[in-house]
Amino acid sequence: MGKRKELKLEIHESGKTIKSQKLCGTNYPVCISFIVVNEFCERFSYYGMKAVLTLYFINYLHWNQNLSTAVYHAFSSLCYFTPILGALIADSWLGKFKTIVYLSVFYVLGHVVKSVGAIPSVGDSTIHIALSMVGLILIAFGTGGIKPCVAAFGGDQFDEEHTNERRKFFSIFYMSINAGSVLSTVITPILRGNVQCFGGDCYALAFGVPAILMVIALVVFISGSGMYKKSPPEGNVLLDVCRCLGLAIKNRWMSSKYDSKRKHWLDWAEEKYPKRLIHEIKMVLRVLVLFIPLPMFWALFDQQGSRWTLQATRMNMAFGSAFVLKPDQMQMLNALLILMFVPIFDVVVYPLIGLCRINLTPLKKMAVGMIFAALAFGAATLVEVNVMKTVVEPAPRGQCLLQVYNLADSDVKLSIPGSNLFSQPIKSYEDPQAYQHLELGGHNKTITVGINHNGHFHECRETFTEQKAYSLVLHSKTSGIVCQLATDNILKSEKMEAYLRFINTRSEAVNVTMAGVDFYIPADYGISPNKSVERKEYTSVRCTSGSQDFSINLGLLDSGASYTVILKGGSGDIIPQKMEDVKANNVHIAWQIPQYALMTAGEVMFSIPGIEFSYSQAPANMKSLLQAGWLLTVAFGNVIVLIVAEGAGLDQWMEFLLFAGLLVAVCIIFSIMAYFYTYVDPGELDKLFPDKTVNEDEDDLKKDQTDDTMYLNSIEKSTNM
Repeated sequence: MGKRKELKLEIHESGKTIKSQKLCGTNYPVCISFIVVNEFCERFSYYGMKAVLTLYFINYLHWNQNLSTAVYHAFSSLCYFTPILGALIADSWLGKFKTIVYLSVFYVLGHVVKSVGAIPSVGDSTIHIALSMVGLILIAFGTGGIKPCVAAFGGDQFDEEHTNERRKFFSIFYMSINAGSVLSTVITPILRGNVQCFGGDCYALAFGVPAILMVIALVVFISGSGMYKKSPPEGNVLLDVCRCLGLAIKNRWMSSKYDSKRKHWLDWAEEKYPKRLIHEIKMVLRVLVLFIPLPMFWALFDQQGSRWTLQATRMNMAFGSAFVLKPDQMQMLNALLILMFVPIFDVVVYPLIGLCRINLTPLKKMAVGMIFAALAFGAATLVEVNVMKTVVEPAPRGQCLLQVYNLADSDVKLSIPGSNLFSQPIKSYEDPQAYQHLELGGHNKTITVGINHNGHFHECRETFTEQKAYSLVLHSKTSGIVCQLATDNILKSEKMEAYLRFINTRSEAVNVTMAGVDFYIPADYGISPNKSVERKEYTSVRCTSGSQDFSINLGLLDSGASYTVILKGGSGDIIPQKMEDVKANNVHIAWQIPQYALMTAGEVMFSIPGIEFSYSQAPANMKSLLQAGWLLTVAFGNVIVLIVAEGAGLDQWMEFLLFAGLLVAVCIIFSIMAYFYTYVDPGELDKLFPDKTVNEDEDDLKKDQTDDTMYLNSIEKSTNM
């Protein structure tokens, strides 16, 4: 016990011992309050920025959905590669405290650069992209680098005998993580959408507030500097493992057939490394092999912040007339459900399964978690199929889309050479039917359209270009039918707005002002450009024509729709007739709740049992190595999404189905691997190798901190969105 007493001294990096200050009447060090506040601000900063990231790529940088998804997951992947770098720096060079401080400075710089890149007046689009990418890289190194340090540093502040207090601290720490993530995913989308700056959504503010929170996190953490225990760097077990593996591979490769055989290829490192270390590495490698299929789960899980957010932009976000949710706020549902599901599974679900005498091991739980995630993507597929019914798909190459507005005084019938489109008469002022695919046979084509009106035949020649959408507007004059070809907007607004244009049948021009948007519509069937307006009821829209003022009622202009309003009437009035070119988002966002619930249930059964399994199967001094391996499965999962998003070229519902099918296949493979896995007890190592070094004694002394840190990281992963 004398040796253990020496190893638990509270040591500064300067080598001086200190006495930690306690919160009044407790065994909790005062300094942990600084760490908890730091974690709350850092998590707010990270998740707040990430919540609006996909829409920032689409609406501000004007990238398409596939590129936006790819970059989002490339960033997420980098955030889970960099913890290895942070652990190496902390354990081998700077120590935890300095690593957190220095990498937090990079973190703050990343947020600042990202915020500056979101200011339209700062350079052109190339500058905006460059600043955004530099900012994201700095943020990835900051958040990833401090991830393996903060929790362990907090655990280091407690005395060895205060295990109970340390565990309660981790519960508080966990709550600060959830509070930061939930609040940020609610608040930053509001800052983005409800605050207008530079003529649009205020992404600079949405990124700026997380930057301020990260500055606060850094200042608060440094403020407690004089109270912390700061253990000096003690060397990194990862380096020892890598060197041992390298030596074993080298000796095995250079061995000859005359050398004595070894039972395991790692035994070729016995000449330099102790047998205990080699045996521990064998145990870790067996677990790491089981990790190989796991990235596929994270490939599905992390799409909550990309593909599922994009799906939400094409859904009805309104809850009554008073409250409209924002698509990037839906991600908070995962964190809220986690807070509900974790106690439900622990107190209700698992005990009920136990009563049925089913032995639900951690590996079995993980397999079931994969099935839940696959079912979540099955539910997302069903939602996507129904969402797509409101979407007008662009025409393929060699074709265009065409609809007809008959503004003549009676029915007309169209004839297009080589086509049977519009074979039925088109009624006067009838809301056009669905867009028709017009075959062009090339990039563009000039077509003579025949029009039969009141027994008279008229012709008009129009030039159509492939992959565009058109409205052919017909109206009558004394000389016959007149044709106008207008280019249509069929894309839904990513900002949950409605598109609107006017056709003025009156003999005087009309000016319309609504929600700060001005329309000028020329006289005699003039057509205004398509403009986006916010979703709401427009019961009193101001119009001016000549010297007269009018008020018209357009009703609800719903999110995602495109409308054409025909302005009719004489000199004394204006009568609007609203027509819907593209359907509004009529699938309610509540239909996403089942997929979020299934995914969260899958996460509870996959993530926490996964950490539990890897902890229970690893030697005490190798647990941080397995933590790094676990984080790498998240990183590689995001790489999978990046590859599929850029390379598959599938419709979204087919991509969802592909991911679900791949995860089911991977689950089968994982289940087979798990079936042949034999559970071990790392405690048996002491019986096999009774001679222990001082370093191994120190590892045992820190076992409790490692246990708590591993638990916390599993919970923190459960709040990832």
